[in-house]
Amino acid sequence: MAQRITIQLLLLLAWVAAVGGARTPTVRARTELLNVCMDAKHHKEKPGPEDKLHEQCSPWRKNACCSTNTSQEAHKDVSYLYNFDWNHCGEMAPACRRHFIQDTCLYECSPNLGPWIQQVDQSWRKERVLDVPLCKEDCEQWWKDCSTSYTCKSNWHKGWNWTSGSNKCPVGAACLSFHFYFPTPTDLCNEIWSHSFKVSNYRRGSGRCIQMWFDPAQGNPNEEVARFYAAAMSGAGPWAACPVLLSLGLLWLLS
Repeated sequence: MAQRITIQLLLLLAWVAAVGGARTPTVRARTELLNVCMDAKHHKEKPGPEDKLHEQCSPWRKNACCSTNTSQEAHKDVSYLYNFDWNHCGEMAPACRRHFIQDTCLYECSPNLGPWIQQVDQSWRKERVLDVPLCKEDCEQWWKDCSTSYTCKSNWHKGWNWTSGSNKCPVGAACLSFHFYFPTPTDLCNEIWSHSFKVSNYRRGSGRCIQMWFDPAQGNPNEEVARFYAAAMSGAGPWAACPVLLSLGLLWLLS
């Protein structure tokens, strides 16, 4: 009897510790992690078909968070989307520019970023993505194709001079090669948008990393990735969140 009471008390204490010490979730509820759009500047409220998505955004035409107009603007050097000039240090190489267009299409159009959506307090958006696991070779090719292009900053989210209406290099910032500001592929992909991406060790087709590039004829591989991470993040209550509780519960039943 004493043993049973002791185990029951331990179980109760573990439960209190798990519930009381749990961190407030920073992602959406489980039911809102899949097939969702961010609450941001140009995103649709809900994803749906967009048959006329422009060029590099077209892989998302069957189910998109972006409109046709947004997809067209994503392909411009300076668009009304954010008034961001890719050519702030001279003309960006076409091969490099393709990756930034694809990055924009993924951000604006993908309904599969739910597991990484977080709330933010910004004037132009209420949500962003953080640490999206970008497939290794997508990042490596991006870095390689931008080797001959130039920039003046390693974090493109902030610190620009916007007095002209579009982004200009801040005073004292030198235009140097991408590889100067981003010595490795990881530096580029993780740092350029304030950790929106986190380069994965997984490769394309693994079902464990988000692909910027995919063939829509083969389906959208990011759907599987989102399902995997949503399931991993959701758990099934305190037992899944704390294996110690499960072990104590089994001891209680066996005592």
